[in-house]
Amino acid sequence: MVTVTLLGTAATMPLPDRALTAALLSWGGHSLLLDCGEGTQAAAVKAGVSLSKLEAICLTHYHGDHVFGLPGLMQTIGCQGRTAPLLLTGPKGLESFWSVMRVLAGPLPYPVVLADAGEQPLWFEGGAELSAIPTRHRVPSQGYAFYLPRAGRFDPEKARALGVPMQEWKRLQKGEAVEALGRTVQPQEVCGPARRGIRVVFSGDTAPCPALEAAARDADLLVCDATYAEEEQAAEAAKYGHSTFSQSAGLAARAGARRLWLAHYSPRIKEPEEFLPLARAICPAAECGFDGKAVTLHFEEA
Repeated sequence: MVTVTLLGTAATMPLPDRALTAALLSWGGHSLLLDCGEGTQAAAVKAGVSLSKLEAICLTHYHGDHVFGLPGLMQTIGCQGRTAPLLLTGPKGLESFWSVMRVLAGPLPYPVVLADAGEQPLWFEGGAELSAIPTRHRVPSQGYAFYLPRAGRFDPEKARALGVPMQEWKRLQKGEAVEALGRTVQPQEVCGPARRGIRVVFSGDTAPCPALEAAARDADLLVCDATYAEEEQAAEAAKYGHSTFSQSAGLAARAGARRLWLAHYSPRIKEPEEFLPLARAICPAAECGFDGKAVTLHFEEA
């Protein structure tokens, strides 16, 4: 299962109940932070989630409302005793960006490893895969597609017939080969075809674009830019590289996303729910994101 928690849903400037952009994605005791706007630490405390053992921080672009929480967070997890490496990924310009941030963060008791999720996916525990999605904003930007795979159904009778001890079954179910009766047993010998996993897509700041739509196809959850509420603002949205409620809903509907969470609201949007019907008329699965909103996505029963 995968849990997604929104920590900040504001654009440009924070509001009393709306921190700047950040979201936490967790699975099996592991977690990734998507963007790190001002107020991320306080929002995490308020939401009751921990950021101390992050696998990676994944930035969509380097505008302040998505990154100004980073130095403070890095200091905090250092003070909490972290020594394990922390992965930092982002679009073009990451090295230059980090050269500034490392000065602000000060000495850290753990290494920060820069990684590019665009050239090839980043892999995490449990076979989890994170891929960058090229998006359309005023500066180099990218969204992220996270996928947690699910192995095929395990057949204990086949494992017994091949002489695999019961204590080794879990390794096969995790996709590892094991030794039994003098030979190597591969997972595919005792497992059926791979089953549907869990897919989460996070857009960051973007105008609608084909790459995001392709990445969101059949996603369990799409968290999408909805900076502008009304379709009359579409020209302004295009000018600044953002989306309207209706545009995000249209993209989600075309992609067949199972859930759509709107986020990254302009400070002019005081009550996002007032405009939700504009999105639901196109995508009935649309919901308004808010700070602290969370969902746990489970594998299908099949």
